[in-house]
Amino acid sequence: MAHQRKRALAHEAIGVLQELTELFGRRRHQLAAGAGLSDLQWRILEEVAAEDFMPSLFARRRAKSPAGVSRTLRQLIERDLIRVSIGPSDARRRVYGLTARGRRLLGGVRARREEAIAAVWLKLDTPELAAFGAVGAELAARLRAHAEAG
Repeated sequence: MAHQRKRALAHEAIGVLQELTELFGRRRHQLAAGAGLSDLQWRILEEVAAEDFMPSLFARRRAKSPAGVSRTLRQLIERDLIRVSIGPSDARRRVYGLTARGRRLLGGVRARREEAIAAVWLKLDTPELAAFGAVGAELAARLRAHAEAG
């Protein structure tokens, strides 16, 4: 009986995780769209802002096609949100950076994201946030290990 109860709780938790994932994705899409961006464009802007952006590595980590990432980069360059230059030590390397316009746009998206965090996440008590983070990290590690094991 205890095993059945635990299994039922696990399925309930999986359902909650699925709903959270869907809602998180929807909200992320809303934040990006509010700035006139796609989710992929926002992710690329975030990565470029962090410096040392490499399109091929980004595509591999995000399971995106290199052609799709290149197309999105061109869109962002055409909108004057990203600049690209030749690497100082290797002419084959491209260096990506945000333009002033890109920094302003990303700053606005980040500000709206912080407002959402305050409205949702910061309503939880510190112990609740800590517990959620710990359980989430443990689940992520277990899912990662399970996925890697095949």
